[in-house]
Amino acid sequence: MKILVLGLGNDLLSDDSIGLLVARELSKECSKAVDVIESDLCGLALLDLLVGYERAIIIDAMHTGKHRPGTVVELAPDSFSRIPNPSPHYAGLPELTALAQQLNLKFPAQIKILAVEAGNLHTVGGDLSRPVVKALTEVVHRVRMCLQSWEKDAADN
Repeated sequence: MKILVLGLGNDLLSDDSIGLLVARELSKECSKAVDVIESDLCGLALLDLLVGYERAIIIDAMHTGKHRPGTVVELAPDSFSRIPNPSPHYAGLPELTALAQQLNLKFPAQIKILAVEAGNLHTVGGDLSRPVVKALTEVVHRVRMCLQSWEKDAADN
């Protein structure tokens, strides 16, 4: 089974780097059955990264204002609604999934998204805010637990 851990973000923008930092930490320990990728891409460019995998975990920062900074939220791809966008460059996960189906591409059947509510996404060159630093350990742990579960499932089948 091919599994992808995809850490998204931007190293230059304070809390936006959380996905990248989680991926860096996990890349030191993941088995050969798991590919760990760091990326600053978004939209349609993510399609190339996700194609070919059976399962994927995506880690990213979010800023909803609904949660305290540092809160880790698990999202499913179907929790996102398709939003009409002025350009295909703004495609989200629902659009990527639909496009992969239309093109008969092998796209992950199971995607887990771990999003961390950011405190600061706009400070250039800034470090992670304290609440997001605390969330880093939790996210790494949750990804580890998910990977162990998926690898156990694969071994049992």
